[in-house]
Amino acid sequence: MQLGLINSAWAQAGRETTWGIQKTKEIGFDSIDIFTDPLDIDVRERRLIKDECDRVELPIRSVCCVAAGLIDFNPSVQQFHIDRCKSFLDLVYEYQADNLLLVLGEYIWNQEVIPPEEQWQLGIESCMELANHAEDLGVKIALELEPFPLSMLNSIDKMVEFIDEVNHKVVGANIDISHLHLAGVAADEISKLQGKTHHVHISDCDGKKHGDLPPGQGVVDFLPYLKEIKNLKIDGAVSIELEYSPEPDKIEEWVREAYESTDKLMREAGLRD
Repeated sequence: MQLGLINSAWAQAGRETTWGIQKTKEIGFDSIDIFTDPLDIDVRERRLIKDECDRVELPIRSVCCVAAGLIDFNPSVQQFHIDRCKSFLDLVYEYQADNLLLVLGEYIWNQEVIPPEEQWQLGIESCMELANHAEDLGVKIALELEPFPLSMLNSIDKMVEFIDEVNHKVVGANIDISHLHLAGVAADEISKLQGKTHHVHISDCDGKKHGDLPPGQGVVDFLPYLKEIKNLKIDGAVSIELEYSPEPDKIEEWVREAYESTDKLMREAGLRD
């Protein structure tokens, strides 16, 4: 599998787009994931990202999207987010990427006002519509498993149930190893996602809170998870997710550390030659 980086690591440290892409290639990454919003950037920035990735020969594997409004009970809000996600899927196609990394969000009001099964059904229906658009474009949708108590997809069993109900070949899972650790999901449960996985994220944490640290700075035991991921035989990337560096001025050192530790782990797991 390829070793990639989500470009938000650079953006949150205030680094310019082309600098971040160039540095990603220089450090040695095989690919890059893009965290942007097609509704927030102009045509020049949109084109700049793709042109610079092509220039340095760094393929884009995934585009990240948080769309909590897909399960909003207001039809107008839900429709806006469906249309917004279609714009994201168009961007995935334009960037010749593999998938849209989609975060569905959480149940509202502690699951006490609106029956949770109604929000679940909204998520299913929204993803069915998005899946048809993705299929027309020849791209995939990778759903994020979030480790929070009210997250719609917060366990592998819930992920499998959701994917099976959507029942569309382009819709699968994104495996985030840190999220699995925080959710108390054992590595051997990953086998349930055989044939249902499109993408992988890797980062570390303190075992208590969402962290997105370089692997090795926290407590996650990565090798059992990576070995199970190898068994899935995914043709894709393991992308490092780093957020909110405590020392933005040292972001390059932070990313290099993450690259080196992840490269070593992937080689030990047999995921990288």
